[in-house]
Amino acid sequence: MGQVQATTDREVTLQNIQELYRKFTDECPSGNLHLHEFKKIFGVSSKSPEEEVAFIELVFKSFDTNKDGKLDFMEYVAAVNLVLRGKLIDKLKWSFKIYDNDGNGCLTNQEVRRIVKVKTQLRKINSNVETVDYICDRIFELTDKNKDSQISLEEFIEGAEKDPWLMEQLRLDLAPKSWFIKNQEKKT
Repeated sequence: MGQVQATTDREVTLQNIQELYRKFTDECPSGNLHLHEFKKIFGVSSKSPEEEVAFIELVFKSFDTNKDGKLDFMEYVAAVNLVLRGKLIDKLKWSFKIYDNDGNGCLTNQEVRRIVKVKTQLRKINSNVETVDYICDRIFELTDKNKDSQISLEEFIEGAEKDPWLMEQLRLDLAPKSWFIKNQEKKT
């Protein structure tokens, strides 16, 4: 799932929410989605590369808005909606949140490098230092308009919207593999 705008903006109906809730309670009888269940949804297992495991843990933490180590139904619905139907601007804001490791609202070279390195490893691209350095340098060259060695949310969004290469580098792709994607396909 990339950060492309959904081709149809279907309204979420009460029936959709009820079906999501039924599926959620079937899969998560405790009423909470735990990290191991979240990993299963995205096809991440103990045999997955450590970079993939680390990335999905970052994603999980970004959806755990109350920071209790699990996703309740409301957090789950927000996550599903963002991943499957979210608007480009919302997906970019979410991506920025993942990059922004310390949560200060600005991205440093180190924060960008961390995600770029994981993404290159996940994409099976040769993630040598030169490749990661090149990508990070170019991201900063294209986004850091005020040259303060940090990328603000505004610079991040503006850069991604203007440059297709930059969009490809900054967006975070998710590919859910389990029951909720199948449920969404049935409704289209």
